[in-house]
Amino acid sequence: MTGIYDFRVADIDGNDVNLADYKGRVLLVVNVASKCGFTPQYKGLQKLYDQYKDKGFVILAFPSNDFMGQEPGTNEQIKTFCQLNYQVSFPLFSKISVKGRDIHPLYKFLTENSTDPNFAGGITWNFNKFLIDRKAISSTGSALKRNRRIRKSSRPSRMRCGDIYSVDDKTKPSKSCLRLWIVTAYASASANSSESA
Repeated sequence: MTGIYDFRVADIDGNDVNLADYKGRVLLVVNVASKCGFTPQYKGLQKLYDQYKDKGFVILAFPSNDFMGQEPGTNEQIKTFCQLNYQVSFPLFSKISVKGRDIHPLYKFLTENSTDPNFAGGITWNFNKFLIDRKAISSTGSALKRNRRIRKSSRPSRMRCGDIYSVDDKTKPSKSCLRLWIVTAYASASANSSESA
């Protein structure tokens, strides 16, 4: 069965990257854009990356111009924008399509029903996220969690994988849903390691 580690992608500088290089880490895969109302999520994502990167957490950001032309720049312009405005240091990749006829194979894999029917369905907007356990993707090819939209009226007790809050969102609950997902990913990875020991 195909898994996320079977894919190769180009980074923001055009270098070939084998996603197998990230094996054993908790991954957050997100499609990003520079001119979207959700673009300030870069700030929250960078905070999360800074907090968890030494524990094996990594964000893989894929610029996409699929939604109302909100990522019109070149790869070089995107990189400069992210570094100057949000001091982004997590991996950025070359601009791709995340939907439609020219959808990138990675996103086709992430969204198709055969990968995991629980998380199937097209990307709905910029900053959709897939949280991937250290072990889940290598054994089943599926994501641990996925968000499709932001619902600011949600309360923590009602959080589902369809909800996401950026760290600096003024309307966020006391604990970020994304933080909870990361904790869940580590707990799951720990349990899997214990079972296999």
